[in-house]
Amino acid sequence: MKNLRQLSSSELGELIHSLGEKPYRLKQIEEWIWKKGASSIDDMSNLSKAFRDKLKENYALFSVDIDHTQKSDDTTIKNRFVLHDGNFVEGVLIPTPTRMTACISSQVGCSLSCKFCATGYMDRKRNLDFDEIYDQVMLLNQQAEVNYHKHLSNIVFMGMGEPLLNYANMLKAIEKIVSPEGMGMSPSRITVSTAGIAKMIRKLADDEVRFNLAVSLHAADDVKRNEIMPINETNNLKVLLEALSYYFKKTKNPVTFEYILFRDFNDSIEDADNLIKICRQIPSKVNIIEYNPIGQAQFSKPDEAKVDSFMQYLERNRVNARLRRSRGKDIDAACGQLANIDHPTNA
Repeated sequence: MKNLRQLSSSELGELIHSLGEKPYRLKQIEEWIWKKGASSIDDMSNLSKAFRDKLKENYALFSVDIDHTQKSDDTTIKNRFVLHDGNFVEGVLIPTPTRMTACISSQVGCSLSCKFCATGYMDRKRNLDFDEIYDQVMLLNQQAEVNYHKHLSNIVFMGMGEPLLNYANMLKAIEKIVSPEGMGMSPSRITVSTAGIAKMIRKLADDEVRFNLAVSLHAADDVKRNEIMPINETNNLKVLLEALSYYFKKTKNPVTFEYILFRDFNDSIEDADNLIKICRQIPSKVNIIEYNPIGQAQFSKPDEAKVDSFMQYLERNRVNARLRRSRGKDIDAACGQLANIDHPTNA
């Protein structure tokens, strides 16, 4: 059985013609797939039963479903999505007074093995297809409407996986999300986060993308970054900063650096100085993130006084920095905690 959603518009048009149907069926089917969130061909109620039966002979909709949901005390909602092949990924809906943000995944597992991230302790099983990425956004938007009576305002590719190692599907999913035929969202409301794949950052620049780029930095010197992020051994800070400079020259878009503070590891004034040096090379802002513990790692977060001291030092040196408080910690939905290590029964 083939996935009907994988067909391009021209391929779908040819299929419709081959089955003896009128061209207007193309718009109807695409509306069901990309606007109405149909989970099966039988959902397409304005198609005749005979036409649906013909489609079902060779095609199906490989839709994503919510398998399990948890709601945090702070109103964050974590979802485990089940894919057509039985694999799982997680996505999070994060409501705030001013935003409704979807945090979505791009891969089943991850190959980068970052030492502070639960997903990094999983194997990468496969990339998500573009329609599976799109489905997460569609489902989280529906969840926002049902629970909070609001549409999504922002999307962040900060869930499971490295988006730039699933480049084509990530880009195609975003094209659908921003398309008037899809969800019609502004690319300025979308942020793609990377651990720092320099070659693919250059490709983002060459493709002149319009969404935002965030870089998971977490250490501002190579020795420390090598220790917690193995990707730095092949994409060291010099190589990464050269790629980011190229990206800014081509797109004129500032970069966001994500920096988790770990107690007695990267939270000293010397560490702050190294971070400041990086920020002076690239037009950027910095999100300082509180660490969220995971069972596989021995890191802990600094006390509040140390965090305040670090932040104040950055501000005195005119770094555009903000402290990002984690959401959904009580349900393991916060930054670095998505893993699918166990599969609870449905709520």
